[in-house]
Order: sequence, then C-alpha cells, then structure tokens
Amino acid sequence: MEIAEMSTVGLVQKVTEPFRTPHDPSTILGIGDDAAVLRPSATAHTLVSTELLMEGIHFDLVYFPLRYLGFKAITAGVSDLIAMGGTPHQVLVSLGLSGRFQVEDVTAIMDGVREACELYRVDLVGGDTTSSLTGLAIGVTAIGTVPEGDAVLRSTARKDDLICVTGDLGAAYMGLQLLVREKRAYDGTPDFQPEFAGREYILQRQMKPIARLDILRLFAEVGLHPTAMIDITDGLAGDLLRICKSSNVGCRIFEKRIPIDHETVGMASDFGLDPTLCALNGGEDYELLFTAPLTAKELLDTLPGISQIGFVTDATDGYRLVSSGGSETDITAQGFSKQSS
Repeated sequence: MEIAEMSTVGLVQKVTEPFRTPHDPSTILGIGDDAAVLRPSATAHTLVSTELLMEGIHFDLVYFPLRYLGFKAITAGVSDLIAMGGTPHQVLVSLGLSGRFQVEDVTAIMDGVREACELYRVDLVGGDTTSSLTGLAIGVTAIGTVPEGDAVLRSTARKDDLICVTGDLGAAYMGLQLLVREKRAYDGTPDFQPEFAGREYILQRQMKPIARLDILRLFAEVGLHPTAMIDITDGLAGDLLRICKSSNVGCRIFEKRIPIDHETVGMASDFGLDPTLCALNGGEDYELLFTAPLTAKELLDTLPGISQIGFVTDATDGYRLVSSGGSETDITAQGFSKQSS
C-alpha cells in the first residue's frame, strides 16, 4: 500500500501498535500522545543522544534491508549512552520518507526498531514522520541514565592508564567493502547470486551491529570503572585521538595487540588492503574504546573479549603506533567513508 493512501494518523497507529507495552519501569506513558511521560531518578543523571542516518551517506538501500536499517539506527543511538557508562531506557525515531516508499517499507523499518528495542530493553516513546525529496532519513534520539557522578567522559584519561578495546575491529568496514563489490557485480538479472559464502560475520558486523551493553554489565559485576570511554564509530584511530585530545594526553598502541577477526583479515587480503589500517580507520564497529588505571591490569587480564592495546602517555609524547616490527609512526585519523559507490 502506498503511504499516500493512508492518513498520517493511520500510518503511525499501524507501525507503533507493537510498542505500546513498555519494557522499562521509568516509562509512565510511551508513544501515542503528544509527549511521553518519563519518571526521572533522584539519584541519576539523564543522558540524551541523537543520531541521524541519511540515505546515500550512511546506507545504500540497494543492499541494505530496511529491517536491518531500523535495527542499526537504534544500535547507533543506544551505543552513545553505553559509551558514557549509562543505561538506555527510551528512544524516539523520526523518519523522512520520499514518495517511493510504501507502508510495507515503513513496517519493515519499524520491525527492526522493535527487534532492537526488545534486545536492549528500551521503549519507543515518540518520534515524527515527514516527507523527503531526496530519499530516506532516520533520526534516533536515545534517552538513558547514569548514576550521579559515574558518567564516563572522553576527557578524563590519565597518564599511565591502560588503553583497551572490546571485541574486534575492522569487520564492519570490510563487510561494507564486500557489499559494495557485489553491488558493482550485480547484472540486474533475477537469478544473480552475490558471493557472500564464508563472510557472514563481517556482513553481520556491518548490517546488524550490537551495542556493547553486556560490557557495562560486566564492568558492574567486577567493579571496574573506566577513566575514559568512547564507542568506536569512526575507526580506532579517530576515536582514540578524540580521547587523547579531550584529555590532553598522548598514547602508544601496539599493532600486534589490535584485535582483528580472521574473516576481516581474509577479506582485506582479497581487496589488497592492510587489515591494521582497516581496523584503525574503518569505523562502525560499535565496540568500546576505554582507558583504565594501571592497577586494574590483573583484573583486565581475566575478562573475556577485552584487549589491552597500549597505554596513555604525556601529551608531549604524541600519538604513536608501534608496528609489529618495532618501528613507530604517528596515528592520524584518516577515516574511510561510511558509504562507497
């Protein structure tokens, strides 16, 4: 059904009906009225973050399913709150839709939104829809809380802190390169089969990334409080420089300690790319980059899925990458584009 055949009220009613039962106890009144009613906490600070995804810049609908897009948009919003050490509670989703989209397309987007909301136990409490002349736009506002005084900032890393990352890096970028390659190979015939065999992991990391809420729970269980933290969306290099410059410190990281999955290495080899550069500059991994006191090293050694990749130095020492062979180079934020044509 075309959107023009349904009133805005009818469309909103149809796609938001599955969101009427709240997941979070701080949601008093969710979606369906002029505004949501939320219960503030007397012992916590509120966190609010906004993400905007634009067709042709952040995603290409030739190869990106709408349901996955809805899921990824929520992940992007939630991940910002997690990077502050916060717990997500609610999201708002706004859509800009051109005339080529139909009701079924909006339903598919919202199916992905619902799947992500159920995973992160957050509530959709509002949003907006409007017309677009240039394609699809998705805006997500995420709302959460962090205990008073416990917000983890970018600006509080200290000399001699350990530099750590969760998971592995570069997979999302290589998943994007694979999708772009198969888009170029597509010949328009209905029986075209993209060559995705054996590359399921990197595709998942690009199309359906998972924000690391589990890591915050792990930190709480073991009593670890990072000194600084950021989610890796623009590549390890760029996001590490954000922490260093905000904290007025330098860094040393070691190439051989950067975690890279074997599928990422294999795909990089196919493209003639250096997997380390992909990890440094690729982005969209939605892993956590954090610093921790040197006294936490023994504890960090016991935690699964966390790699200690370097340490914080004086600002005068600069930002340096130590290669596997022992040579040092400056870390620069080159940043690959999020979409390629």
